[in-house]
Amino acid sequence: MGQKFLSVTTNNCQKSFLHLKFNIFGYEDALKSIDAILTGTTFHSLFFVNAHCFNLSLKYSIYHEALINADLVFNDGIGMDFAARLIGTRFKHNLNGTDLIPAIIDRASFKKCKIYLLGGKPGVPEKAAENICKHCPDANIAGFHHGFFDPETEHLILAQIKEKKIDLLITAMGVPLQELWIWRNKDQLCNVKLAVAGGAILDFLSGNIKRAPLWMRRKKIEWLYRFYLEPNRMWRRYLAGNALFFWNLVRLKYQQNDNAPKPKTGR
Repeated sequence: MGQKFLSVTTNNCQKSFLHLKFNIFGYEDALKSIDAILTGTTFHSLFFVNAHCFNLSLKYSIYHEALINADLVFNDGIGMDFAARLIGTRFKHNLNGTDLIPAIIDRASFKKCKIYLLGGKPGVPEKAAENICKHCPDANIAGFHHGFFDPETEHLILAQIKEKKIDLLITAMGVPLQELWIWRNKDQLCNVKLAVAGGAILDFLSGNIKRAPLWMRRKKIEWLYRFYLEPNRMWRRYLAGNALFFWNLVRLKYQQNDNAPKPKTGR
């Protein structure tokens, strides 16, 4: 994959940001942009990028392509804060999916949007739907399916999403599968207004995984709590992965500097 530089998008400016693109919003502005999408008529995708995702985007060119073609890309976690500061910018808020997606569901429910949950192990989306409706009685969960399906079932899922005229699709199949699934099927999801790649969000909403204490979330170290809960599964991502992330940042930063125009010399 050739070197590409990321553009950080705000209302007023763009600047290079290594090899991806992010939308820089405060929390409320992010929700306002989603409100506009949910009242619109065209398809949009929303992906979240943390340090692990950043590493994968350098490893898999097809995932990188899905990210740079997404409509919205939000920063997730303290690693992305560090990356932003490395190039002289800052994110306004930590726009992680675990916090933002429940708020999106609330907004969609208020607007009478139809919601579809896709992902997790068998039984997880059902439980997540039940908990969502307890929290928000106005929520219209029009369909759900677990994330383990064959091509024939995939065809039926896509047909159901189209038939039920789903407005908000939340996928939770892990990175990068969920982003690639949305990107690959975007033409068949044309009736969907917003497709969100939510990682473990259905596990959180179903109660299968507990959230970190509030103080850890505020410090942006929720990853440390996940590591505490699942050390055997998470050690490679959070220990080896974080070391790789910082190495990638330094490497890309120096490549960016090397590619910068050199001042002319002479008389």
